[in-house]
Amino acid sequence: MEEMNGIVDSLVDNGEKSPVCTECRKHLGHNAGLCRDQQAHTEDGGSARERPEKCNVCGQCFTHNLALVHHRTLDVEKSHLKGNVSAKCVVKHEKFHTGQEPYRCQECGKYFAYSSQLVRHKRLHTGEKPYECQECGKCFASSSGLVSHERLHTGEKPYQCQECGKRFASNSALVRHKRLHTGEKPYQCQECMKCFASRSDLLKHQRQHTGEKPYQCQECEKCFASSSALVSHKRLHTGEKPHQCQECGKCFASRSALVSHKRHHTGEKPYPCEQCGKCFVSCSALVSHKTLHAGEKPYPCQQCGKCFASSSALVRHKRLHTGEKPYRCQECGKCFASSSDLLKHKRHHTGEKPYRCQECGKCFAESSVLVRHKRLHTGEKPYQCQECGKCFASSSNLVSHKRLHTGEKPYQCQECEKCFASRSALVSHKRLHTGEETLSESMPRLPGEMWEPK
Repeated sequence: MEEMNGIVDSLVDNGEKSPVCTECRKHLGHNAGLCRDQQAHTEDGGSARERPEKCNVCGQCFTHNLALVHHRTLDVEKSHLKGNVSAKCVVKHEKFHTGQEPYRCQECGKYFAYSSQLVRHKRLHTGEKPYECQECGKCFASSSGLVSHERLHTGEKPYQCQECGKRFASNSALVRHKRLHTGEKPYQCQECMKCFASRSDLLKHQRQHTGEKPYQCQECEKCFASSSALVSHKRLHTGEKPHQCQECGKCFASRSALVSHKRHHTGEKPYPCEQCGKCFVSCSALVSHKTLHAGEKPYPCQQCGKCFASSSALVRHKRLHTGEKPYRCQECGKCFASSSDLLKHKRHHTGEKPYRCQECGKCFAESSVLVRHKRLHTGEKPYQCQECGKCFASSSNLVSHKRLHTGEKPYQCQECEKCFASRSALVSHKRLHTGEETLSESMPRLPGEMWEPK
């Protein structure tokens, strides 16, 4: 006790006004110092509870820790530390050693160690954002959030990774980045035990279990599980595409879409399938592919019972029932059920064929057509009929072939009600009604050869 008083007295004699942490005996110049210092002791906070409840300044003992805290608070007014060292500051700091969180939010019941933390937390409920950026007018709930944002304007990145040299605008971004090097994933989902590198990733994941979608679009009232998904969605309404490819000038609504697109230029496919070794340009494409191996189709259509491997495939399918075609071509006014169908259609207007065969140089408007074309060079026929063992280069050819076994003829002529196994056969048949010349009829014939209608 005398030793502690000696430390405090020496601080006073030297004219210093440095609060003392009674857990680690550290001298801290200001509140921020106390906040930083506590982080080094929080893991050992349990040890404080095993010690006698004794005031380290005057030696008075207490049965309960709360009584000790109250005693220290009263001593602030009595200048218990001779008016030179902030006892209040020390009390606040020691709450991290004792595990106390005396400040409670009346809205949700959450507890906090500091009143300032409670004030910041309350802004989540009220939506208050008192800190405004003078550059762009954007507002923030905390001053630290504003400081981090301002670095976007200045380009300042004061936090550097010692491992790879990459720099960051905020310390929290650096901490998250370091986990890429260490592989650390400290945030675990209690539902499925999956681990994550950041708390925000865990929060997004947990919404898959709860089904919660707290972010709503004011334009169409559609809801989303993350704010970033909502921001990307809003661009469908505004048409904004702020992310541009420097290689070809094409623009995208999200940065992730741009990153995936760039890989078409570089040929990079960093996501390999562990099952078959096939590689993909995006993680979502790999996830969709994996369901082919597992045979898993967890998304059922409530209308017809058909199941799908991805939610996006289900959404597209539902439009067959509703007849909805929300994607409209600005050139000719034609509407489509999916954005990918609209994109393919637009290439008829522009003549764009961005997919090039490295083997022969031939270009195609669709990546799927390029994939099928490549099989002409490799001779690959990955689609096998389970009935007779015959193999095909495309899944559509396999589907048409299977109808020979089943006898199914889903394509019907509206003119004469005759049915066909393939759409191409129906198209050829329709020309008999219209009198339009077919491909076989337009081919040159030998001298004297006559064409006989079938």
